[in-house]
Amino acid sequence: MNNRIKHILIVGGGSAGWIAAARIAAKNCTDDPDSVSVTLVESAAIGTIGVGEGTWPTMRNTLKKIGISETEFIRQCDGAFKQGAKFVGWTDGTPQDGYYHPLNPPHAATQIDLSSHWMRAKNQNSLDFADAVDFQAALCEAGRAPKAITTPEYGGMANYAYHLDAVKFAKLLRDFCVEKLGVHHIVDDITAVNQSEDGYIASIETKLHGTIGGDLFLDCSGFAALMIEGVYGVPFVPCNDILFADHALALQVPYEREDAPVATHTISTAQDAGWIWDIGLPTRRGTGYVYSSNHTSHDAAEATLRRYVGAVGAEGSTRRIKIRAGHRETFWVKNCVAVGLSNGFLEPLEASALMLIETAVDFVADRLPENREAMMILSKQFNAAFTHHWERIIEFLKLHYVLTKRNDTAFWRDNVRPSSIPEGLKERLELWRYHPPSAQDFSYHKEIFSWPSYQYVMHGMGFEANYTARSSSGHDEQFAKRCFAAVAQSRHRTVAEMPMHRDLLNKINQYGLQAV
Repeated sequence: MNNRIKHILIVGGGSAGWIAAARIAAKNCTDDPDSVSVTLVESAAIGTIGVGEGTWPTMRNTLKKIGISETEFIRQCDGAFKQGAKFVGWTDGTPQDGYYHPLNPPHAATQIDLSSHWMRAKNQNSLDFADAVDFQAALCEAGRAPKAITTPEYGGMANYAYHLDAVKFAKLLRDFCVEKLGVHHIVDDITAVNQSEDGYIASIETKLHGTIGGDLFLDCSGFAALMIEGVYGVPFVPCNDILFADHALALQVPYEREDAPVATHTISTAQDAGWIWDIGLPTRRGTGYVYSSNHTSHDAAEATLRRYVGAVGAEGSTRRIKIRAGHRETFWVKNCVAVGLSNGFLEPLEASALMLIETAVDFVADRLPENREAMMILSKQFNAAFTHHWERIIEFLKLHYVLTKRNDTAFWRDNVRPSSIPEGLKERLELWRYHPPSAQDFSYHKEIFSWPSYQYVMHGMGFEANYTARSSSGHDEQFAKRCFAAVAQSRHRTVAEMPMHRDLLNKINQYGLQAV
């Protein structure tokens, strides 16, 4: 019991630090004097990156576990609903080039794989894959919300995540942690990190508050990586030989009018040297150009972004962020866990940054080690899981680039070079020419991107596959026809029944959602 883990010390605020504090405190802290305590130390001089505005559906469970009302979240974080992403210009760059990756899985996904049935019927059916197997892409295209004002908090007619203001989100979490969950918040600068003889971190030194001890330390210090790199020297594993984007230029854009539609999906539009994100919040749009400085200049990148947003964004100032694509070699060393940017970072093509924070924090909060003996075993599990996660995410992001038929610029030509494609992805793509992606292709039981995501991207980008030779029973063929018919019915019904996105957001801000 001498090694019992009782005091969690989080270094750094922002989304990573405050999600960690909130989840750990909500799960593990009680009024019992012998309970776990949580302290978060952040510097007033260090700001947050604050441009990450996309989440995954996992955020709904995170907020519920913390105890935050969805209504208050929407109101205080300038929140909106996200039902997926639309990729424009990624396949061939022609005006009609675009496809959806919705958050709903294909219809009856646990009963039948509609992929091969869709491909066999493609000549008779002009519907894109996403439209043929689910109704959510139609909701996005029509600007319809995934729920109604009468739908209870965190429930929906369709699966959904959020778009949010990351700075306001961190403030909401901070206030909730301090006022409701008993998290001790210290604003101070760290001057040193102290280790015990066995190499474990014992405490930190601060300018104003002196020595602050802890049993488990979460490094949420961002790119500075004060502990995982500063103390333990864990090397960074770059992947810029696979993913070429090394900068992002962010620009907030006002709406032309107050009642302008709010997109209920992320719009990712391919450019000569990267892609532009476009995210709708109730009060503004968040846009940005993710690009490779080896394929364009910073000035040309800004001109590209300005041209995209047009006159409405002419007065806005841009913010340039350097992307160091990759991850740590190890993520949990002794009693130090890297969470957030100190763990790793990739271009935000599939909004994986906040989701990876949630994944790391879920592990720590739900399996908080009782003592150092347990911590040694749990750290091995954590490191194995995150090594796998990063490898698969890098492959999935690369998938969007390797399937392109564009060869109009060096950026796109370089992205299809075989030397830039991970061997595991090459192998799976060869398999998927004859067999649709399935759960059996992925060994980890909690895959970040599962087989439906691969199908949406592959079929959306016209991956050349031939599933016509695959045998299918008459029962399966009839069931597939019934599934496609059911999707068509639900598509017409939900588009007609669901409110416009902005109308719902206005009602939530005025009346609120039904509490669960």
